Amino acid sequence: MRLNRTTLATVPGDVVCPGYDRSAVKRGVVHLGIGAFHRAHQAAVFDAALASGDLRWGVTGVSLRSAGVRDQMVPQDGLYTLLVRSGEGSQAQVIGSVLDVLVAPEDPQRVVQAIAAPETHLVTLTVTEKGYKLNRATGGLLNDDPDIAHDLASLDAPRTAPGLIVAGLRMRRTAGLAPPTILSCDNLPHNGALLRDAVIAMARAHDAGLADWIAAHAAFPATMVDRIVPATTDEDIAALAQEIGVEDQAMVKTEAFTQWVIEDRFCGPRPDFASLGVQLTDRVAPWEDAKLRLLNGAHSAIAYLGGLAGDAFVHEFVAREDGRALIETLWDEAQQTLDPPAGLDIPAYRAALLHRFANPALQHRTRQIAMDGSQKLPQRLIQPLAERAAAGQQSPALVLAVAAWMRWQAGQADDGTGFTVDDPAADRLAQASSVEGYLVVLGLTLPAATVAQLTDQLALLEREGALAAAARLTRATA
Repeated sequence: MRLNRTTLATVPGDVVCPGYDRSAVKRGVVHLGIGAFHRAHQAAVFDAALASGDLRWGVTGVSLRSAGVRDQMVPQDGLYTLLVRSGEGSQAQVIGSVLDVLVAPEDPQRVVQAIAAPETHLVTLTVTEKGYKLNRATGGLLNDDPDIAHDLASLDAPRTAPGLIVAGLRMRRTAGLAPPTILSCDNLPHNGALLRDAVIAMARAHDAGLADWIAAHAAFPATMVDRIVPATTDEDIAALAQEIGVEDQAMVKTEAFTQWVIEDRFCGPRPDFASLGVQLTDRVAPWEDAKLRLLNGAHSAIAYLGGLAGDAFVHEFVAREDGRALIETLWDEAQQTLDPPAGLDIPAYRAALLHRFANPALQHRTRQIAMDGSQKLPQRLIQPLAERAAAGQQSPALVLAVAAWMRWQAGQADDGTGFTVDDPAADRLAQASSVEGYLVVLGLTLPAATVAQLTDQLALLEREGALAAAARLTRATA
């Protein structure tokens, strides 16, 4: 039997289930990019809002690509299990906040109408870094991207997140409705401003008045999100079915830790976020920089160095003495580029991150983190490396981590095992034959001395492998 509203009554009593009347819930949120991260993070917050008695925050989820999540969730009436795993055990909770899942390529107008609906007060996004279709060099839209070009020509059937949002806002304006608050929840620095610029650029291509209306009335708060959400496996689904007595094809697994920091700038109704554990602040940038450069930067270093070494999971790499030492050295370097916000204890944050990374119950795969590196590396590793180089500082751990990403593009681990590089720029990266070539693909430049250091470390990785390179570095910096 599949999990659904009928079989929900059969799950064991220790599984937390929705205690509110789902039939009375309003669809106050449209979420673009309903993958595992949203279901483990924002949807859980909206579920808590519903449980508190505020029934305005049901979610209409939207897939921008395939029908896979819709086919998992709709037969289950939108219900799914959030499985929180730690070294002490696990806790299962059925989340009821997702009321429907739409597939944008099948029916983009339904998505536009959902954004335009009067009861929609929030539009949230987890579409990954590449989903914003931004030119990294200029910050503008990727005008030569086929989907962006399509939406710039016509919004009758939008294909992109900016196109769908603009079409929905145009319909709201025509109907005399105020815009909703629009929140990017992706790992991009200044994500609110980037999304705002993309939406206004798309709108201006169609109607200058619409663009001005959006600029004057819509809100695009910056956000920082943090929760480790490994990919669900068939084994996870089978194990949960044995535990709760029904099959849940939409389940997600995660850690106990969760954080959401939002710039306190809304243009309409919102949940009582503060009571739900969400931090509201007037300065998100210091929080997002700390997360990108410490958590995400270390994750990328682990993914490429550990992946090259044959470590399938994050906890395997940090179980190595040289692995832990390398991450600590990388943090020493990256920390010096931060302006920590009040309330963030960096030593305590680092200790907590290492504890989270070492959690074997998560089974967080290095290959999952290694995906889309060309979109992730600039803000995670290259920006702090560039800042330190400009200040005349040496950064051996950051250099090694970036070189490991370059070595990864060969599609071969240190033991000769081949793999497919999963990256939107994979074809161009495969043609790069030097450090300069990889940087060209990223649209970035670095000082000649840093390029030389990267070249040396890339040669070392090719000659001796990731573990030997990590050991050399950690012993040299001990």
